Amino acid sequence: MSLSPDDDDLPEGILRVVIGEDPPDRLDKALVREVPEEASLSRSRLMKMIAAGDVRKAGQPVTDPKARVAEGEVYELIVGQAADVDTLAENIPLEVIWEDADLIVVNKPVGMVVHPAPGSYTGTLVNALLWHCGDTLSGVGGEKRPGIVHRIDKDTSGLLVVAKSDRAHHGLAAQFERHTVNRHYLALVHGMPSAADPRLRGVRGVSFENGGILRIATNLARHKTDRQRQAVVWNEGRHAVTRVRVLESYGTPAVASLVECWLETGRTHQIRVHMAHAGHGLIGDQTYGGKRRVAPKSVGEGAAEAANTFPRQALHAATLGFVHPVTGEELQFEAPLPADMASLVETLSQAQPR
Repeated sequence: MSLSPDDDDLPEGILRVVIGEDPPDRLDKALVREVPEEASLSRSRLMKMIAAGDVRKAGQPVTDPKARVAEGEVYELIVGQAADVDTLAENIPLEVIWEDADLIVVNKPVGMVVHPAPGSYTGTLVNALLWHCGDTLSGVGGEKRPGIVHRIDKDTSGLLVVAKSDRAHHGLAAQFERHTVNRHYLALVHGMPSAADPRLRGVRGVSFENGGILRIATNLARHKTDRQRQAVVWNEGRHAVTRVRVLESYGTPAVASLVECWLETGRTHQIRVHMAHAGHGLIGDQTYGGKRRVAPKSVGEGAAEAANTFPRQALHAATLGFVHPVTGEELQFEAPLPADMASLVETLSQAQPR
C-alpha cells in the first residue's frame, strides 16, 4: 500500500514519510503531523507501529517514540494490511440509519450488548457489525474491527455511530472527548421534575435554567460496594452534567413524565444515576429506580400496571449529531421511540385517574 505519489519504487505496504520544516521535537509527534491523511493512521496506531519496529530510518527500526527528528529525515513505515480479529462475525439483523466507507450509524435494539465482554461474547453489536461490514472495514488500530467510540446500555435502545476506518475512529473520538457530539435521549421517569418543587431546590447539584430546564451537575464514580453501579460523588470521580426538559406529564397529580435529556458529558449510566439523584428515577430501572411505583389513583389500574411492570429502563437514544470526521459534513440523525416505550407513552397518555 504505497500512499505517496512519489513512492512508486516502494514495495506494497510501505509508506515513506519525509520530515518537513520546523518539526516537533519527537518522532511520534512528527509522524502524526507528516503522515498523509489518506493513510488513515491514528496516533495510537502510529505508537503501536513504533513499538513493533515498523518505523524505520535508513533501514533500521526506531522504537523510541521520543527519538529526536530533524528536517529532511526519511522514515519508512511498514503499514501492511489490517489483521483479522478473533471475534465471531454473526448474521444478526441491524437497522442501519447511515453508512459510508468510514462510518456507520445504527439504531441499536433493546437487549443487545455493544461490545463482547465476559458473559456476552456473542450476539453483540460488534459481532453483527463484523458480519454486516465485512471487507468494508479498512482497519482500526491495525485490526479489521469496528471502532466503538461510545456505548449505550444493553437495555437502552437507540442511535450509535461506529467507525469503520482509523481516520474516522480518531476524528469521532476527538469529538466525543471535546463533548461536541449532540446526543438527546427520551426517558420515562417517575413524577415530574419542576422548578416549582421546593424539594428539588434543596438537592445538591440540581439547579434550573431558563425555560424550566433542569440541570444536574455532579461527579460520578463506581459505587464503593457494588462495582457494577455508578454513584454520585463530590470529591472524586469524573464531572458529569445532564440537562432535562419535560415534554409530557401523566396523571393527576403527575406520577410520570416523558422527558428529553441531553448530555454535556457522557459517563457510564449518567442519565439513570442523575435522574435517580434528583428523585425522578427512570421507570423500569431495576438498578437505580428504587422501589418507587406509579400510583393507580392517578392514572388508573391499567396504566399503573403497564408502568410498574415495564421490563427495562425506559430510555432511548433518540438524536445523534456530529461532524463527519472525514468529509466535514454536519450530520444529524433521529430514531423514533421503540415499540415498547411508544406503547407505554400511549397508555399513560390515555389514562384516567381511578
